[in-house]
Amino acid sequence: MADVPTKSVTLSNGTKIPILGLGTSHEGGYCHSAVVYALKDCGYRHIDTAKRYRCEDALKKAIEESGVKREDIFITSKLWNAELGHGATKAACQRSLESLGVTYLDLYLIHWPTCPPGTPDEKSLRIETWKAMEELYKDGLCRAIGVSNFEIEHLEELKEVWTVAPHVNQIEHHIYYRPVELIQYCRNNNICVEGYCPLSKGLALDDAIVKELSVKYQRTASQILIRWNIQNEIITIPKSTKEERVRENSQVFDFHLSEEDMETLNDIHRTRTVKLCSCSQEKLKYERRCLEMTG
Repeated sequence: MADVPTKSVTLSNGTKIPILGLGTSHEGGYCHSAVVYALKDCGYRHIDTAKRYRCEDALKKAIEESGVKREDIFITSKLWNAELGHGATKAACQRSLESLGVTYLDLYLIHWPTCPPGTPDEKSLRIETWKAMEELYKDGLCRAIGVSNFEIEHLEELKEVWTVAPHVNQIEHHIYYRPVELIQYCRNNNICVEGYCPLSKGLALDDAIVKELSVKYQRTASQILIRWNIQNEIITIPKSTKEERVRENSQVFDFHLSEEDMETLNDIHRTRTVKLCSCSQEKLKYERRCLEMTG
């Protein structure tokens, strides 16, 4: 029996995105059976991937094997740093479409604001890339477009020229990292916020407050953390390669955290801030990969 109801968030263009999705990545492994199980047996209808994750081809097979109709699945992919620029962006999107075996993406994101090393004018490159994203959207190849890991300064750059505002900004979001100012900026500009790393890569599972709430609500720590994200109206995409965890993460719509408990969890980041991903980290990874490829 499916566990995930059809609860969704409406983007500024009217497109509906399921508030809970399944994240995928090559980091930590990709599990074909877990993705099929999520779609076929748990009712997931939102899958998040990216060129960088190197599993678009595998997802094509998983979707086919699940038997779920393509039009019933919300598919997100992302543009990798090395493919920024007008022509490169449009070509990269086409490659992702082919790898996934689809004719359109439900959401296409610029993965990072980070530009390749040696870029003379990063702002101009980001703007050029966004104009290409707008063309992909207007051509119907993407039902919605957005960005990932963009800070206010990067969004302000795009705001100078956009004719279509980003529909989504996908950012790191968990109890140890909650960028309130950025979230409010996005909402003021009708940009929906999507959060990755809702379990803070496992760090928050052992948090004393989370454990207390787990006992109180008779739920697992991961369910408490995912429910917290959802009640904060954050589109949430936990990852797992284990079928039992995939189902567990989906069983979060039949309980509600009290206002007091929400406030307690909301305040944790003020005294303990842990940011797991950053542009500087991503740039370092990118430069290392460039050296590996040329070395």
